Amino acid sequence: MTASVETRLRYVTELNPPVRTDLLDHLDTEVSFLPMEAIGEDGSLDLHRTRPVEEVRTGYTYFEDGDVAFAKVTPCFENGKGALMKGLERQAGFGTSELTVLRPKTGTNARYLNFVVQSEQFRQLGAGAMTGAGGLKRVPDEFTRNFRATFPSEEEQERIANFLDEQTARIDALIVGKDELLDKLFEYRIAIVETVMADAPGQSRVRLGLHVDLLPGYAFPSEKFSLDPDGIPLLRGINMAPGCIRWDETVYWPHTDDATLERFRLKASDVVFGMDRPWVNAGTRVAMVDEDAEDVLLLQRVCRLRGGSKFHQRFIYYALASDRFRQSVEVDLTGVSVPHISPEQILSFKVPAISFEEQRDRCEEADRKVSSIDELTMHASQVIDRLREYRSSLISAAVTGQIDINNFQMEVV
Repeated sequence: MTASVETRLRYVTELNPPVRTDLLDHLDTEVSFLPMEAIGEDGSLDLHRTRPVEEVRTGYTYFEDGDVAFAKVTPCFENGKGALMKGLERQAGFGTSELTVLRPKTGTNARYLNFVVQSEQFRQLGAGAMTGAGGLKRVPDEFTRNFRATFPSEEEQERIANFLDEQTARIDALIVGKDELLDKLFEYRIAIVETVMADAPGQSRVRLGLHVDLLPGYAFPSEKFSLDPDGIPLLRGINMAPGCIRWDETVYWPHTDDATLERFRLKASDVVFGMDRPWVNAGTRVAMVDEDAEDVLLLQRVCRLRGGSKFHQRFIYYALASDRFRQSVEVDLTGVSVPHISPEQILSFKVPAISFEEQRDRCEEADRKVSSIDELTMHASQVIDRLREYRSSLISAAVTGQIDINNFQMEVV
């Protein structure tokens, strides 16, 4: 076997190659078109779109069958968006400008190259080399050109690519199985939530607004936000997720004696609802405040709901978490770039007119069932995370020669 050589990608690939001359000579030719959503994090491609070359020859990225492309912008790069291009209309296509394209030179196996850019080393170092500000950080071309990778003989590259194709397909099948389980658990969870909102024969319904106090958050000026944890945490829309509050991007408000802010201070058992982009994967962004989140201040685009003596707090939570609620308001969202729900839409939602005791009993039964589902969901999600980490580690080990692929046995994850 020929010894492996570590070399920069600039010597084994062509970066962002030019458009084929025959396409420029016939601008009405239909070729594949791939916006970012058409490129999967698993290497899949949605090839149903085509465009004439004349419409896409400027402002888009060009590629051909056999090219390796990856998303260079955050968070798509970190999430692994990219693919080996194949099955393109006329063997060519254009796509989002946020792609970097690598064309293998003679002696470079395209499938092996695709695994190189999927490797932990490439992804981690590329993320560290990103330039730009905020959510517009990108992997610079200079990093890609100068990235050093191991390239054995073309025959050995083919052998490693075949090995990784087989092993990653097995891992991907396991991930698909767990994803299907998550879908079923999610559907079962929705069905349980709906039981809380179920109508008994002849039962009337009543508007939430009759007995619920809804308070939209305060318009705290963002220029005064702080990362100093000595301040008061602010609950923003970005912190809201279906069923929970995420505090990984917390900002703080400097301590102040301003009495006008007291009404925006949250208490345990408050129901909070994210009004911007109000659902994620069909789940509404509603949660209940626990003791750890007491004394947090409520920011605009998040609202707080309290039910007093007529509506149990868990009943309000389940009402806004229900599919019935989502379907009732999604047709009337306000705003185009940032769709949101109005307080009036929330308060107009009708729930079963049942006693406080019946609300409590329904919620306690749903809590028991949902808790079991959430435990299974967490376990399945953790297995998926481990499988993806194992997949990435395996690719990295194979393309750097750290494992003997002849005597490899897959670990039980």
